[in-house]
Amino acid sequence: MDLLQSYKDTDMEEGDDDVASPHPPTTSEPDPSPDSSPVRVSLPSKSAAPKVDDTMLSLTVAGQADSLVHKPIDPTQRLVSFNPTYDQLWTPIVGPSHPYSKDGLAQGLRNHKLGFVENANIGSFVFDEQYNTFYKFGYAADPSENNYVGDVEGFKNNDGITVYNIPQSEQKKRKLEKKKEMLEESEGGDQVDADEVENPATETWLMKNRKSPWSGKKEWVQGELTDEQKKYAEEHAKKKGEKDGEREKGEAHVDKTTFHGKEEKDYQGRSWIAPPKDAKASNDHCYIPKRLVHTWSGHTKGVSAIRFFPKHGHLILSAGMDTKVKIWDVFNSGKCMRTYMGHGKAVRDIWFSNDGSKFLSAGYDKNIKYWDTETGQVISTFSTGKIPYVVRLNPDEDKQNVLLAGMSDKKIVQWDINSGQITQEYDQHLGAVNTITFVDNNRRFVTSSDDKSLRVWEYGIPVVIKYISEPHMHSMPAISLHPNSNWLACQSLDNQILIYSTRERFQLNKKKKFAGHIVAGYACQVNFSPDGRFVMSGDGEGRCWFWDWKSCKVFRTLKCHEGVCIGAEWHPLEQSKVATCGWDGLIKYW
Repeated sequence: MDLLQSYKDTDMEEGDDDVASPHPPTTSEPDPSPDSSPVRVSLPSKSAAPKVDDTMLSLTVAGQADSLVHKPIDPTQRLVSFNPTYDQLWTPIVGPSHPYSKDGLAQGLRNHKLGFVENANIGSFVFDEQYNTFYKFGYAADPSENNYVGDVEGFKNNDGITVYNIPQSEQKKRKLEKKKEMLEESEGGDQVDADEVENPATETWLMKNRKSPWSGKKEWVQGELTDEQKKYAEEHAKKKGEKDGEREKGEAHVDKTTFHGKEEKDYQGRSWIAPPKDAKASNDHCYIPKRLVHTWSGHTKGVSAIRFFPKHGHLILSAGMDTKVKIWDVFNSGKCMRTYMGHGKAVRDIWFSNDGSKFLSAGYDKNIKYWDTETGQVISTFSTGKIPYVVRLNPDEDKQNVLLAGMSDKKIVQWDINSGQITQEYDQHLGAVNTITFVDNNRRFVTSSDDKSLRVWEYGIPVVIKYISEPHMHSMPAISLHPNSNWLACQSLDNQILIYSTRERFQLNKKKKFAGHIVAGYACQVNFSPDGRFVMSGDGEGRCWFWDWKSCKVFRTLKCHEGVCIGAEWHPLEQSKVATCGWDGLIKYW
């Protein structure tokens, strides 16, 4: 019983101590009636959870936190699981556990090949101020710290002034010093000769006029030229005069001509340019040529234009890039009859007078020459110092002395051939003038230009009466008049031929367009058959194209030349014969 009582006492003590236990042990009180039941013994409950010392845990966490405060962050780790303090971020890394570079700087502190670079920003004005202050006074502000570098004693003596921050007392002091200098100079100048004061070439005058922005520079006074300088000036003036003369007259070239025929007059006394008597149009119906009849090959370079002899076509005139103009026999022998050599550069355009006895030629040597077809003599030469791109004579019989030329300087110049004087200038275009075409019974003419426009002029009046320019328009370097004089065929550089009316309004005929050929970049000439049924044009690939005027369909193409077929002319009398010329130097008769 004593043992049971002692066990009970110890059990009670343990129950008092273990207050925090979730299931406190239950004590059974002895039954008041000991005789009715035996004594019950209660055992302590057991738990599988391990015992945890909270005090020790709290002390460990506090110790870790305390160590983290002083421990630097490992620069190799990618993730920081807590909020680091400023001290931790900037704690220097030491110890062998970190990967060092050769220069001793840890890899984690690197953001540049040469180490750690920290961005800093300073205004350009502040930089200039400190830079100039350092070079003047020997001290400057240190941008990284609130301090000064350089001459500290000078900084203290000058009260830290900068070149842009001079106190007013210093400014007044400097002004007084300047005034004192000026007074001393003026006092000393009284003893100087008056002539020296008035002469700008002397030092005295310069000192007196120091306020001038040019002070310190002596004015150069023209003296007498030496013999060498005079000689050079004369030579320079002579050369300049020659250049001006060239600009006005164009390049001079000796005019020559060579006759290649058997005789200039036949046994009846007729000239070699006289048309044959039996040359007449057989009928009015034209046909498309099918085969090559003859080839003329006398030019050493490309041929830029061909023209049949007016009304008869028994001769054909050609302008070559070899500076020569040649005339060929079409009716009889098929040989070259005469060569005209008067241009220094390539010939651009040619044009016959109405009777064919004379013709014009325009060359890149800036000259326009008026030739006698029969004798080959140059009657007159015209030039404005610019390149003529197109030349025309007024078609009226009573105005055969009027010459119009489209120039590279955007003007159309009108000359009187008899007097050699310029009688009119039509100056409205914005680019070089390419074509001149007379319409409306020769009372008006149409011009096209590199400015992608058409302009209509009254003959003799330099005012545009119609200006045609649309956003879709291209330059039109070749224009031809329909035989009925109602339509203009314009070779557009977008590979089509456009038709404009010559009536009052000069409207575009949208129903008629001739396409299929490739002329972009080339001034291929366009022409009509004498009866107006066919339209003809060369192209950039050496072909000659024929279209039907009514249906606008391609009728036939002929492979005529190697390279560009630049010109095509229909014979005025023989209805099925056509002449073409190209940049291969050949003239072909079909």
